[in-house]
Amino acid sequence: MKKIFLFLALASLAITSCNNDDDNNSTTEEVSIETQNTYDDEAIQKFLKDNYFDSRGNIVAFSSTSTTDDNEKPLSDYNPVKLNSGVIYISRYTPPNGKAIVATDKIKLMHNTYTYVAVKGSDNVVKFDSKYPFRTTIITTGTPEIDPAYFHVRTSVLNKYNTDNSTTKTRAFYEMEGFQEAIKNFQSCELNDTDNYNLQGVIIVPSRAAFARDEHFAYSAFSFRNRTFVFNFQVFKTETRTSADD
Repeated sequence: MKKIFLFLALASLAITSCNNDDDNNSTTEEVSIETQNTYDDEAIQKFLKDNYFDSRGNIVAFSSTSTTDDNEKPLSDYNPVKLNSGVIYISRYTPPNGKAIVATDKIKLMHNTYTYVAVKGSDNVVKFDSKYPFRTTIITTGTPEIDPAYFHVRTSVLNKYNTDNSTTKTRAFYEMEGFQEAIKNFQSCELNDTDNYNLQGVIIVPSRAAFARDEHFAYSAFSFRNRTFVFNFQVFKTETRTSADD
């Protein structure tokens, strides 16, 4: 029953998020790529200051009406690492029996990941707007996502898509370069699917390192054009991919 209510709440979020641009009086007209990149970077910094980790690593926004979170440390105080691509990641801990993540691994990912568009509001403050869920295994299935194509798309899947659609798409159609780049800085926790989660941290992929304005696979009915991705996650396990798996 609890999962049903959570699912309904998530569905409501997905519907209402499409209207957030009007609610926040934000500038939603598409800007130049250069401006969008600047907006992304500014919105990321604001996000890092406005949110904190709870005891299990979930990202929580600071309350403007309560003092219960006054002693929490903002994400910006966790020594965020910025990569050349603009991707930022924060690691809360290194697993005691961790395993290095290889580019072609099959990964199991427990996470709540949301996407945003960075916009300048009527108050001239740049911030994230139009929140939309990408993958939310923690609040929906309660089990890790297995072998996501945005990390490594199987060759057989890519070939089938191209055959079925008479196209010549490359891996970039499915895969998210910024996520691939950052996740290699973490280790797999080597857990079972039923183990309790303790999220390892966050990876924030600005739109230029996600799908930017390029055509991409339809992971949902929602376009991810100009969208920044915030992965709040834990790598439960990895497996070496064999030729049969690909």
